[in-house]
Parts: sequence; structure tokens; C-alpha cells
Amino acid sequence: MEINNVILESESLFGFDETLQKIQEKAESSGWGIPTVHDLQETLRKNEIDVQEVKVVELCKPQFSGALMKEDPTKFVSALMPCRISVYRKSDGKIYVSRLNSSMLSMFMGGTIGQVMGQAGLEMEVILKEVMTEEPLPDF
Repeated sequence: MEINNVILESESLFGFDETLQKIQEKAESSGWGIPTVHDLQETLRKNEIDVQEVKVVELCKPQFSGALMKEDPTKFVSALMPCRISVYRKSDGKIYVSRLNSSMLSMFMGGTIGQVMGQAGLEMEVILKEVMTEEPLPDF
């Protein structure tokens, strides 16, 4: 994993279903809600396109989103909400997770947005720590 990537990808230590389950359990036990899980494989199958497993887990922590949505100058960040983690299988048969590098982006945002995105990014890495083959991002 390279720290300078805008979107991070990490190999999972587990199979597809177990990776999803561990992410969801850790997210919920860390105070994050899961508004929905998008099954992209099923969506594409309905359109006669066959792909391997791909699910996108939406995560929301009201303390974070609320801090950004209550003030007009920070509402534009809603385009990045809710936070998402994608879990998928590649042609090598391995399972991967990807997510926005919120911690890196927070350095460019500054103010309340930077603080919230930075904290959210760090918490996302903690959620993923037990499923990734490498260590999560360092504290910025």
C-alpha cells in the first residue's frame, strides 16, 4: 500500500464473506452505522454483465457527518458521504478492500473538514486493520 494514493487498496487475510462480516462487525462495534451494502455483482448480473464478487459497504458516523452538515460552508463535502469500503475478488482469486484515503485528503482540506476527514480516515483504518495483510496508515 502506498500512502500517496488517493484510493487505497489492500489485500484481505480472509475470504470474501468473512472479510465483509469482520468489517461490518468492527464498524458497528466502533460506533459506525451501515446504511446499506451495494451488491455490484448482482446489479451487473441483472444487466447481463458477469463479474466476480464486489460489494460496497457504506459507513456513517453521525458525529462526523453532523459536524460537516450543520454548517453551509462545509456541506459540499456531502459528495464524499457516506464513507465507503469496497470488498472484491480479483482474477488472482484474492480478496481486496479499497477505500478513499481520507487521512491524506484531510491534509489538503484544513479546518473542520480536515479534522473530521482525518479522524474518519484513521477510524476506517482501525476498522480494516484485522482484515488487511499490511499495517494500516500511520497517524498523519
